[in-house]
Amino acid sequence: MSARRSFLILPLLVLPALIACSGQSSAPPPPAPLAEAAMKAVIDKPGVNREALARSADALFRQEPTAETRALLVLYHGKIVAERFAPGYHENTRFISWSMAKTVTGVMIGMLVADGRLRLDEGVPIPAWQRPGDPRGEITLRELLQMHSGLKHDEEADPPYEADTVRMLFLDGRDNMAAYAEAQPLEAEPGSKWEYSSATAVILADLAARSLTTSTDPGERAHVVGDYLRTRLFEPLGMKSMVPEFDAAGTLIGGSLIHGTARDWARFGEFMRERGAIRGAQLVPVAWIDFMTASSPHMMGYGAQTWLNKAPPGEAAMWPGLPSSVFSLNGHLGQFVVVSRGNAVTVVRLGKTDEGQHEPVRRAIARIIQLFPKEPAQ
Repeated sequence: MSARRSFLILPLLVLPALIACSGQSSAPPPPAPLAEAAMKAVIDKPGVNREALARSADALFRQEPTAETRALLVLYHGKIVAERFAPGYHENTRFISWSMAKTVTGVMIGMLVADGRLRLDEGVPIPAWQRPGDPRGEITLRELLQMHSGLKHDEEADPPYEADTVRMLFLDGRDNMAAYAEAQPLEAEPGSKWEYSSATAVILADLAARSLTTSTDPGERAHVVGDYLRTRLFEPLGMKSMVPEFDAAGTLIGGSLIHGTARDWARFGEFMRERGAIRGAQLVPVAWIDFMTASSPHMMGYGAQTWLNKAPPGEAAMWPGLPSSVFSLNGHLGQFVVVSRGNAVTVVRLGKTDEGQHEPVRRAIARIIQLFPKEPAQ
């Protein structure tokens, strides 16, 4: 055989082997085996592929950007289909709400409006604002709920102790948080500017106390608001673990400090998904829940004490890949209750993720919700 023929034939002989090697190298590696805890966290028939749900849930506990997850619950049509806790936490652990409390406060205000104790579009009865010529007397309950009161507020600052939130909760405002919040001047015309404000939720909590009692005694104020929450909301929903905190003046710390188990936060999420109803009983008007989950005039992604999955064209929504009807309770350090009526799903994620690093957590939660089929329109 000539050297030229050998040069042409040899590549043909090795070509099948090269093709075989190429095929092997391009095949995706098999998924890593799931830990026993990951599969045990998901019920046998969750309504979707069990392993896919277990893997999506497991990512929140194992992948570095999301690994400080301490509790995860997934509910489908009101039934827990996945539940998992990090070591040291369990179904009876109470978790701090941080700003998830704002949505609870928003529901309480809705009940007081339905009772006729507060009015949505009238100036609110804050004594410090009733002096003649004080423009704050024009601030309405609606504007407080939607975070466009116009009151001066710095939610965050550098250094942190200069932020109004920190000063109100932990420094010079801590003994009478409502007085601190209500003493702030206007920096914009009421209704003209959206600004996220934990102080606003404390003002709402003060209004709740004022609507229920004329007493200025801290113990009485705390008692009437705590009793109202317990009898009108927590007990009907079966939220037996809930512990709201009050300041030294007896005002509910309604923007930050309500404690409850992951299951009870899930119960509240389901209550919101059911538009304010539980077992056929309407605890707050449907129209109020619709108001809480409709965009504020100056912020598409926020309703009334509730976050929405909406954004202007060209901007990313909070929950990627999910419909605009999704809404959520969001708390400091990555506390989330995410509600998707379109999938009949509620997801609770509680843990510790630094501010500015929540996107991986939100994406992981969104992937869980995307596993569930879209419900037919009702």
